[in-house]
Parts: sequence; structure tokens; C-alpha cells
Amino acid sequence: MVMGILNVTPDSFHVESRTDLNGVLHVAERMLMEGATILDIGGASSRPGATEPGPEEELRRVLPVIDAIIRRFPDALLSVDTYHAKMAKEAVETGAGMVNDIGAGMMDPDMFRTVSLLKVPYVLMHMQGTPRTMQRDPHYTDVASEVTLFLSTRMKAAHDAGIPDVIIDPGFGFGKTTEHNFTLLNSIPRLVALGAPVMVGLSRKRMINEVLGTTSAHALNGTSVLHTLALNNGAAILRVHDVKEAVECVKLIQAYANM
Repeated sequence: MVMGILNVTPDSFHVESRTDLNGVLHVAERMLMEGATILDIGGASSRPGATEPGPEEELRRVLPVIDAIIRRFPDALLSVDTYHAKMAKEAVETGAGMVNDIGAGMMDPDMFRTVSLLKVPYVLMHMQGTPRTMQRDPHYTDVASEVTLFLSTRMKAAHDAGIPDVIIDPGFGFGKTTEHNFTLLNSIPRLVALGAPVMVGLSRKRMINEVLGTTSAHALNGTSVLHTLALNNGAAILRVHDVKEAVECVKLIQAYANM
């Protein structure tokens, strides 16, 4: 599957992905026509060094967008990108059908209970630190083992809390160096073995730019290469800025796998 990113924030790291209520319906329509299965709507930037806007500001940014998209595209599957339980609850009540939590239920103690009552699929992600601190000298003894153990432990905790549909995300760029990120990309089969769908967020990230000497604005080709590797290693969902190109990666990998 391909999840299209809809940022309703003023400070997302990829400038071209920022949008507002006036532009969001156009972007949503384009992403759905290009083959996105899910649209992921976020009102708080999680770029390195980002500051939290606060739950009320996040609600103000996100709820009108969810409402507008559902009114125009009632069959669309929307995900809310948040680590606040209140945001998750109100987003689902407004029309979202999925929660994407970079905090894995650890940044808001009410998140697991809230999602279990909402009865929607839940993405939990690994992050070392917080968005504000995560890229200050991230370190691991064995990044693949530590991320796998964390996701396994949090997945069990989510199941125990009554959340049956859990998706796991290794958190590329969230408290990882470029070397850590490539090690995790190579280790996706270990995550697949945990038994949950694996989602990856590689789109236009620093790990591409540091290798190629590009910027996020010129990282589409590198993104497609990494998407291809992730899919070949067993990733189930690509979270992307560029839906058309990601869907092409999925189709080509499926054709290759079916030979």
C-alpha cells in the first residue's frame, strides 16, 4: 500500500508537502487518483528539532481538513498522524479511520486505551528521544536488535491493551544516523518476522541527501531507489510525499515477485 502525506503544518521538512485547507482537497484528490490507499494527515511537524504546537493548535489545524476530505471523498481512508490521545479520538470521530503514532503510545499514557476504544488500525513507531532531541548524537549498540526488540515489546503492549490491528514502523530518521538508517533498511526482514505489517517512511529524507549530496527537493529519484529496496525486503506500506512514483515502485516489485 501507499500512504500519501498531507502536512497541514507551517514547518514540515519538505517544503513542497506543506499545505492548508485551501489546497488540501486538490492534493488529496491528486493522491487518491494516483493510487494512494491511505492519506495521512498531520498537524505537528516531527522534523528534527521541531517544537510541539500543542494539542489545541493541532486540533485546529487537522479537524477541518479531515472533515473537508471526508465530505468530498467519503470512501477515502484517512490516518491521523499524532501522538496525542485527544487528537486521535477527535480525528476518528470526525472521520479518520487509522492512527499513526510516532510515540508508540509512550508520549501520551492514554493513547493505547483510546485507540482500543476507537477500534481502528494503529501504527507505532520507534524513535530515540523526541523530535526536538532525537538527532543529538543518536547511539546504539546494535540498532537492528534494539529497534526490533522495542517494536516487539510495544506491539505486545498494544495487543494487551486491546488493539488488534497493529502496524510497525522502524522510524527512519527518528533518532538515527544515516548508517543506522541503512542498517535498518537491510534489516526489514527481521521486522517482518514479528508478524505485523511494516510501514516505512523514507521519502526525501536526510539519509538520501547525505549520500547523494542532494536536498529534499531533489531527492525523488533516491527515494524511489530506497522504496524499491524496502519493498523487496518485505515492507507493506510506503509513507510518501510522491504517490505516483511510489505506486510505480509497488507495481514493478509485484511484477518482479510474480515472475
